Amino acid sequence: MTRRMKKMVMALTLALAVPLGHISAEGEPAELNADTVEYDMSTGLAVATGDVLLKQGSAKVTGAKATYNAKTQEGSVEGNVIAVRDTMRLTCNSIMTNGQGYIRAAGSVRGTDGDKSFAGEQVDYYPHQNKYIKIPAGGTISNADGTFSANYMEGWLDDEHYVGKGNVHIESPAHQMEAGGDNADYVGKEQGRVVLTGNAWAVKENNTMKSNKLTLYLDPEGRAEVK
Repeated sequence: MTRRMKKMVMALTLALAVPLGHISAEGEPAELNADTVEYDMSTGLAVATGDVLLKQGSAKVTGAKATYNAKTQEGSVEGNVIAVRDTMRLTCNSIMTNGQGYIRAAGSVRGTDGDKSFAGEQVDYYPHQNKYIKIPAGGTISNADGTFSANYMEGWLDDEHYVGKGNVHIESPAHQMEAGGDNADYVGKEQGRVVLTGNAWAVKENNTMKSNKLTLYLDPEGRAEVK
């Protein structure tokens, strides 16, 4: 392989790997494997198809097809996508990025990051904003405290701060509690608090509480106080 060809392959590999944001590790050696690779230098469009494997540092992404436009910085991977880096693992039907720190995963999205996880049909993800995620069509977010679901969800994984709207449901085996309402604002870590508003209810140890607003304080030892 000529020196010029090696440079082009490396540039193409980086172009397809780097846009995945948190999944890639910019500046580290990159590798691209696929059945076919096409690169149009005039349009800046690169396309890899067939058993696509992107590797860079500890990051690995697999799928059926990957595309990237060097001029617009837009990229995508589709077809049984699996993306892994360090403690983060994401599976979905397709993933795309605008190259500006925004990622959208669609189709049976499942993600884990340490003891946190999330799921939905569509997840918008901003890895550089305290791992902010938005699940506009409804889904779940889980951590050590339990599972949090709603018709619309958003949150910051690094801060353990989650907001749910519409048919909120919380299950917390750790606190032997179940709760719900129209809306919820959960703050984990040191605060350990969830505020439920609108038809709010909670059940703990066979005791049921109902109110327009319920504030539940959760401690690390599994106790829960209600106001």
